[in-house]
Amino acid sequence: MFDNMFWYLLVCLAFFGIGDLLGVATKAKLSAVFVSLMLFLFAFMSGLIPPDIIKKAGLDQIAKWAVLFLIFSMGTTINMRELIAEWRTVVTACIAMGVVMLCAFLMIPLIGYQETIVSVPIVTGGIVATQIMTSAAMDQGFTLAAALGTIVFAVQKFLGTPIASYFGLREAREVVARYRETGEIPNFGGAAALQSSSKGPNFFERHKKYYGSFTCLAITAFFAWFAFMLGKWTGLSGTIWALILGAAVGSTGVLPSNILKHANCAGVFNCAVFGAIIPSLARIRPEDLLTLSYSIAVIFAIVIAALVVFFYVLPFWKVLGSRNVAVGVAVCQLLGFPATYLIVNEIISAVAENETEKKIISDRLMSKYLVAGFATVTTFSIIIAGFFVKFL
Repeated sequence: MFDNMFWYLLVCLAFFGIGDLLGVATKAKLSAVFVSLMLFLFAFMSGLIPPDIIKKAGLDQIAKWAVLFLIFSMGTTINMRELIAEWRTVVTACIAMGVVMLCAFLMIPLIGYQETIVSVPIVTGGIVATQIMTSAAMDQGFTLAAALGTIVFAVQKFLGTPIASYFGLREAREVVARYRETGEIPNFGGAAALQSSSKGPNFFERHKKYYGSFTCLAITAFFAWFAFMLGKWTGLSGTIWALILGAAVGSTGVLPSNILKHANCAGVFNCAVFGAIIPSLARIRPEDLLTLSYSIAVIFAIVIAALVVFFYVLPFWKVLGSRNVAVGVAVCQLLGFPATYLIVNEIISAVAENETEKKIISDRLMSKYLVAGFATVTTFSIIIAGFFVKFL
């Protein structure tokens, strides 16, 4: 009764579902990812579920090919006009990722080489970077490093959220105070200025009825195969090619943004990608928890201290013209969407007293936080992971 694929699949999806429910109930203060991964960890350690539950649930094979599908779909969401308009934000976010990579030289003597190489791209990214690094670590037998990377991914939103919120609140209070004093509505430019511009429908919008679920899946499968072959031919990771192809084709307007979501199957692929990182948790023993806790503390103490020093103390904040915004943008690599969106909305609710003030805060922070999270988590972290994986 309890030893079949459907039972194990139910357990896996139930853990994901509990995480989702608690994430919504706490308005993302409790990370859905953290809850789900911790449920798996404690269930593995207590023997409630078998260590090969992902394989027993039939998720192991789909996880192998879902990544290129998902990355291509993420590439189709890239809005080049918005990235160009927010070039200062993109530059700041990229410098922040560079700072995290520099931190690797401090981490290696303290937590170990493999652990550092696996963790750094995950700090700068999200689920895809995590899958790339943990899978590579597992393949090479670095099980503790893979487990560390998985937990880094699970906890980074907890540590990034209060920092992004604190500095965002400081900036929001300052711009609202200036508005209340002068009565002038500031024009921050950037991506906010693009919202009022209009353009005609693109190719996809004119022919939307032809883009059914199977058509979108077939298109994505073609580009996933092409990215895989380019990776074989060039030696550059297929994940990087998938992202490049997605951005290139998506920018033409020929495909819908986030093509897997349009095909109504993004959730399945997200679940499959999670299935690729969960097996690393099954290798953790109770005695490993102390080592992992120490490594987590070292990683984030170094990263957060470095980001604050570089973007609040040192003059790198001048790229964006505000220390508060610069630090907030710098830590968006720990968050990604939808956390960046939710944080700005919470800031707006906490500070604004009317619709005009809400718009001022949104214009100041929303596009910058979203673009920063998008540029790091969705885009450049995949490139960094594809680069770092060669050093394992």
